[in-house]
Amino acid sequence: MQTTLKPTIVFLSFLFISTLTSFTTLSAQEDKFVVVLDAGHGGHDSGNVGNGHSEKNIALKVTLEVGKELERNPDIKVIYTRKTDVFVELHERANIANRADADLFVSIHCNAHSSQASGTETFVLGEKNTGRNFEVAKKENEVIFLEDNYKENYAGFDPSSPESTIAIGIEQEVYVEQSIVLARKIEDNFINKAKRKSRGLKQASLLVIRNTYMPSVLVEVGFLTNNSEGSYLNTKAGQSKMASAIKTAILDYKKELDLNVGSHILHVDAESMVETKVEPRIIEGVIFKVQIAASSRELEAKSYNFKGLADISREQSGAVYKYYSGHTSDYNKARELQNEAKLSGYSGAFIVAYKGNNKIAVADALKTESN
Repeated sequence: MQTTLKPTIVFLSFLFISTLTSFTTLSAQEDKFVVVLDAGHGGHDSGNVGNGHSEKNIALKVTLEVGKELERNPDIKVIYTRKTDVFVELHERANIANRADADLFVSIHCNAHSSQASGTETFVLGEKNTGRNFEVAKKENEVIFLEDNYKENYAGFDPSSPESTIAIGIEQEVYVEQSIVLARKIEDNFINKAKRKSRGLKQASLLVIRNTYMPSVLVEVGFLTNNSEGSYLNTKAGQSKMASAIKTAILDYKKELDLNVGSHILHVDAESMVETKVEPRIIEGVIFKVQIAASSRELEAKSYNFKGLADISREQSGAVYKYYSGHTSDYNKARELQNEAKLSGYSGAFIVAYKGNNKIAVADALKTESN
């Protein structure tokens, strides 16, 4: 009897420990920063073939290189919309990112033009479709005609119509500011690290990032139609250089986000999980709010428009309306409100500070704290 019981206890103990380990692993995976990498075009959609180079192949090679480098970071999970030469519909690329509840969506492409135009461009979603920006949007969006059910999937959307392209930006607008932060980092890296010419950060109505519910950018790594740039992008060295610039920008963006959060949940000690009362940290003469969204739409500053968050206020900055939760001089209370906003789905929520009617840096506000 004892002989039979002992192995049974050992087996059950092992099973219990294994179960706990699998739950811990699952939890750690869920806490990772999720980046969805989208290699433009693929399969029967070749993209542009300037100077005989293949956009779909170059975009895939750069994307896989970015992913390989990011995967070295244990806190990052990389998901690809494609890893081989296959065709993926535009709406499905966004669906992949949304199902993964991704933190970032980065779509990688190569440019083309009838001239010897050159340089990188990084696009975020927007309505500025005049001139060349509209031509880029039109070119990238025309891929829908290669899909069997494009009329059903895109509800009569016409890539040739400026009116159609203006209408597609609404869903992603709340993430535009964060997308711009990443886009700027990418273009800065192209200039400073890859030593390439940059045409800057642009806004256009691009279908591939229309329905992504996270910060999203579309990167044009250069013009295949330019003789020297096309040749450069067709080399392994050129692809690695561009991939490294994009990878570093993503890591810098994540690092900045982690600093704004204030603590990294992956490394919380069991002892620190004991509930403690946080003492107020009042900063006289300063008001803290939590920015939760930015949009060109003027929404009523009511709780029901912002997932039940309280004390909503609105501020107009040019053509953009910024929305905030909270109004307090207690910095620790502001941090609680920030965490509440993140738990409600506003993953990019951050604290802002005001002195009088002027917005000031949070770091400067905290320096004014009296001893």
